[in-house]
Formats: sequence, C-alpha cells, structure tokens
Amino acid sequence: MASILNQTQELQESSKVIGHVRCENYFIFPGENTLSDGLRGVLYFLALAYCFIGLSAITARFFKSMENVVKHSRKVVAVDPITNAQVITYKKVWNFTIADISLLAFGTSFPQISLATIDAIRNIGERYAGGLGPGTLVGSAAFDLFPIPAVCVVVPKAGELKKISDLGVWLVELVWSFWAYIWLYIILEVWSPNVITLLEALLTVLQYGLLLVHAYAQDKRWPYLSLPMSRGDRPEEWVPEEIDQSKDDNDVHDVYSDAAQEAVESGNRNIVDIFSIHSANNDTVADTPPDSATKKGKAKNSTVFNLWKHQFVDAITLETSESKKVDSIYLRIAKSFWQLLLAPWKLLFAFVPPCNIAHGWVAFICSLLFISGVAFVVTRLTDLISCVTGINPYVIAFTALAGGTSWPDLVASKIAAERQLTADSAIANITCSNSVNIYVGIGVPWLINTVYNYFAYKEPLYIENAKGLSFSLLIFFATSVGCIVVLVLRRLIIGAELGGPRLWAWLTSAYFMMLWVVFVVLSSLKVSGII
Repeated sequence: MASILNQTQELQESSKVIGHVRCENYFIFPGENTLSDGLRGVLYFLALAYCFIGLSAITARFFKSMENVVKHSRKVVAVDPITNAQVITYKKVWNFTIADISLLAFGTSFPQISLATIDAIRNIGERYAGGLGPGTLVGSAAFDLFPIPAVCVVVPKAGELKKISDLGVWLVELVWSFWAYIWLYIILEVWSPNVITLLEALLTVLQYGLLLVHAYAQDKRWPYLSLPMSRGDRPEEWVPEEIDQSKDDNDVHDVYSDAAQEAVESGNRNIVDIFSIHSANNDTVADTPPDSATKKGKAKNSTVFNLWKHQFVDAITLETSESKKVDSIYLRIAKSFWQLLLAPWKLLFAFVPPCNIAHGWVAFICSLLFISGVAFVVTRLTDLISCVTGINPYVIAFTALAGGTSWPDLVASKIAAERQLTADSAIANITCSNSVNIYVGIGVPWLINTVYNYFAYKEPLYIENAKGLSFSLLIFFATSVGCIVVLVLRRLIIGAELGGPRLWAWLTSAYFMMLWVVFVVLSSLKVSGII
C-alpha cells in the first residue's frame, strides 16, 4: 500500500477545488464523492465505530474458543506400584504462564496485529513503511497501560484488595515489555536512523521467543534463568466460588463446558470466563470412567449441530429472555434496538463453528480469520477518514484505532479484575499485550516488507515520520514509568495493585487517565508538526 501521506500529496496535486483538497477515493460506490467531505467524514467515522462493535463481538467468540483450547488435557497412563492397576489421569497441556503470554495476549492484540500486517502486505513494493500499523500499536500500548488499569483499579468492591501473587513472572513480563519499546527506539534512532534493516526486523520477532522461554523459566524457577523470588500466596481457586468450575473438572479434556454452552445459548451476550484456565492450581485432572466418557462423547457430538443451529437462531432474535423481564418499556426498546444493531455481526459470526469441536481449535482459527477481515475494512475506512478530513494518519492511529482495537484488552482485563481473586491476569494481560504489540505486531509486518525490499531493491525499509514515532516512544516510556511507580506504591502502602479504599482507587484511576491524555496530546501535536 502506498503510504497514506503519499496518497494525500497526490490528491493535493491532482484535485484541488477552490483551494480545498478534494478526496476522490471512495469506500463502496463512486457516488460517495458527490457528498461533502464533512458528511463523508461523519459516515466513515460511524462505519469505523460499527466495525469496532464487530471486533468486540468476534473477539468474544474468540475468547470462548481459546478457553477450550487451554483446557485441553492429555491422557497419562501410569501403574500403581502397590496394586499394579492402571491409573489414568489427564494433565493439562498448556502452562498457565505460556497461555497468558501466547494465546491470551496474542488473542487480545490480534486486531492490532492483523491491521498492521494487512497494512504491510498492501505496502509491499513501497520503499517506505506505512504509518498506520506502528502508530496503532504504540497508541494501543498507551491505551493498555493507562485507561485499562484506570478501569481495573476501581472494579473490585470497596475495600477489596487484589494483588499480584507471582511477582517474579510479572517482573519478567514487565522488563520485556519496557525493553520492547527501548529496542524500538534504538533501531529507529540509534542503530540505523530512519530505516529498518532485515536483521533488525528479524531480531525484533525472535525476541518474542526469548520472552516465552524466560517467562516459562521464571514460572518453573529454573536456576540461573529466574529471579530468586518465591511465589506468593496463590489461592487454591483463582476464580471466585460463585463461578463453579469444579463440576466440569473431570471432563475438561473432551466435554464442552457449561459456561461455554450458556454463552452460545445466550447469543454471546456475555463473554465466558476466559480466565477459568486458572481455576485449578494443579495440573492433573481426575480420571473419567470409560463408559461415562463414551456416553458424554456421543452426547457432545449429537449436540454440535444443535449448538451451531442455535447460533443462527439467536442472531435473528431481537428480544432476549432477559429483556422480556425488564419492566420499563423504554429499556426493552433500547435493548431490542441494540440487538437489531448487532444482528448483522451476529449472523455473520454464527458461521464460526461451536467451540467444542477439536478442543476449540476450529473456532479459534475461524475467529482469527474473521478478525482479519474486519481489520481489513478498518484499514480502508482509516485511509478514507484521513483523506477526507486531512487528519494525520498517526493521530487517527493513536486515538480512534488504538482505542477501538484495544477494546478486547479492556474487556479481558476487566473480567479478570472482577472474577479472579488475584490481579495476576488483569495486570499480566496488559504487559504481555504490549510486548506482543512490538515483537509480533510491528516485527512481523516490518519483516515482511524488509524481506521484499532486500531481495527486490537491495535496500532497507524506510520509515516515514520516524522522528514523530520516536518522540511518541519517549513520551510513552516517561508516562509508563509514572504508571508503574504508582502501582508499586499501591502495593507497598495499600497492599495491592487493584481495589482498596474507594477514594484512593478513583484518584489512581484519574491519574492513569491523565497520563493517557498527556501521551495522546503530545504525540498528536508532534506528528502533526505543531511542536
């Protein structure tokens, strides 16, 4: 894709109407050009907001599929040394720390990653990288680190404290998250200013693998590779008692959980507890009697079609059972209107198979494909908004795109802050997502473009407005230090990162939001050439 700035320059040269730049591009119909730029800008912004609603809907289904993937267990046969009888157990395949860093962080960041990757693919053949992807990912990092903790810190009830239980793993994730942005500044301003080489792009991607290894080593307390910190008081159950997961523990290896079934049958009105992967502290699942497992397997297979059918039925159902219980006619009308607004997305995403097929992997992959499709539409709309309004694409990326594509991160962390007894996943999702944003979200698109440029032109990839991006990184780093310092002070003074006295919780929330406003304003002014 030719960079948005280049497109704007071409339009300035070719289509000036009474001193005003006229955008000749259109989204669907050529007749759009007959509308005023102001009206087109409003319509494109509304379409962009509607796409963000779609991203939230498909991400909810993605979370449900991910839950089933992580719950998958493998069969282990052992012999009792006393009775010589076979003992069959089921051990979880996924390590919780790796699941947080890979599936959870990758999943919540996938809208940004797919947007940046699509931008890179459309930009193949250009010597300059598109600014849409990096700007969105840096803006998303700021959204993750400031507004999301601002929400999570006030989620616990008054006086309730939720702290990180495994500080060692969180510190490893935090260090790698900070290093990701230091590394990005180094390759933009120090190592090879304003260009990205093939080696730099490759090293960026490989560091994600190092993060996985280091976090796993810390979780397992490997000598020489882990911090000498003991694990904190980890609750027996990471999910509150009212969310009963124990009744399905025996069947997590092959039976669709009740929570997931309820989510499908309720038409995705609620996101299932994606953090129920932490519901048990051990890695072993008790054996299920063969006859019982066989019967349950047959029952599961017979209900797959019914579950899939119900997804389509629910997609066209405007008034839910919950809305019928509402006494106020106005609230019922509002709920029905919202269901009508969601109906096209729900009908489209109903084609995603139920999450109990192949341990959730089929739904997992299909959800990623749909997310990529929505992200492609988002890139087109962003191009048009920049074209008709003249707003710098980096400003749009820092604000609208960053907030819209980071909505899954907000939902995931809020669920963790509400339902888990600790703050591990709520905070870890933030730091891990930021690392994934750089190592994968920026690394992979740059790798695609640098590989092509290396073989086609024997040249590196040039970065447009690298100074503005580097300035945003410096502002982000400075404000993020202020955020982490407050979290540390809360741990030392109050005893937890989340919750506590309501006054202090709200003051912390306001402080985090202020940091985000500072980042957005200063970054936008810099890339716009005002400062």
